[in-house]
Amino acid sequence: MSSLFQPCTLRSLTIPNRAWMAPMCQYSAEVFGPNAGVAGDWHFAHYAARAAGGTGLILVEATAVSPEGRISPADLGIWNDTQVEAFRRITRFLKSQNTVPGVQLAHAGRKASTDRPWKGGAPLGADEHGWQPLGPSPVPFDEGHPVPDELTREGIAEIVGQFADAARRALDAGFEIAEVHGAHGYLIGEFLSPHSNHRTDEYGGSFDNRIRFALEVVDAVRAVWPQELPLLFRISATDWLEEQGWTLDDTVRFASLLKEHGVDLLDVSSGGNAARVRIPTGPGYQVPFAARVRAETGLPVAAVGLITEAEQAEKILSNGEADAVLLGRELLRNPSWARHAARTLGADVHVPQQYHRSV
Repeated sequence: MSSLFQPCTLRSLTIPNRAWMAPMCQYSAEVFGPNAGVAGDWHFAHYAARAAGGTGLILVEATAVSPEGRISPADLGIWNDTQVEAFRRITRFLKSQNTVPGVQLAHAGRKASTDRPWKGGAPLGADEHGWQPLGPSPVPFDEGHPVPDELTREGIAEIVGQFADAARRALDAGFEIAEVHGAHGYLIGEFLSPHSNHRTDEYGGSFDNRIRFALEVVDAVRAVWPQELPLLFRISATDWLEEQGWTLDDTVRFASLLKEHGVDLLDVSSGGNAARVRIPTGPGYQVPFAARVRAETGLPVAAVGLITEAEQAEKILSNGEADAVLLGRELLRNPSWARHAARTLGADVHVPQQYHRSV
């Protein structure tokens, strides 16, 4: 029996299979006015297609907890009720297709206020509807990027509250899983790493100080997220720096603490916090990071990174390297990847009645 198509239970929620969709920004929300950050027709069609294709869990793209927390002006947000109502249309459809709807709650930190990637992704100035980024320290991400404003203790507390408010709205919008985005050099990851966190107060310096903000966010979200529903955390397992960066050893140590604070699964990625680093990519190149966290902490993990073939995903799970796989670009290429994988592995997956003639 296929491991990939076995159900996965986290708390009281059962996900029908272990082929999941990773959060991938679409940069397609309205930019201005009362509908800024609101999911539209593109988002509905995008996520609906992957649900109809058999994906067990869909994690909606990085969704900003505040306007300043967006990566670009075209990012989704969940800081007001108009955004909540638009998400309800998406979550209703996903549930109708036996897919669990999840959302990634995010703040871009010093990497905020940039243009869409297909327009170059450069930082936007005030005359281009950009804004001043925030960060743990006044350290820019890269050459040509603005120096972020260093967050005060009051500013940190405000953002912790924004994550909690966003989680309440996510529940109201119909999401059944919340994921805290602590990866890829965005705000939480910036606090974790000594590469970007140069603070000398209780939020910087030692390992325990650098993880403080992340744990405060997790605690605030867990306090308002129902006990019967799972909470995930996405992390960059390494900055890919030889020194003065976040490491895999740090990730393993942190994972044990996240487990104690009510996180149910670690979504293990890497990189994004240091510009111009060389990352040795290849099929499944991040799977060993997830495998080590799972082996040493017992915390369930999802593996991500150039997982493209059904047999590859099956092997990762059957070998005990991860509890689920998260597919990114492969699901952009093939919305029905899960259905095709089930056929390859001789397994069953939900097929819409309207598509039964294709089985």
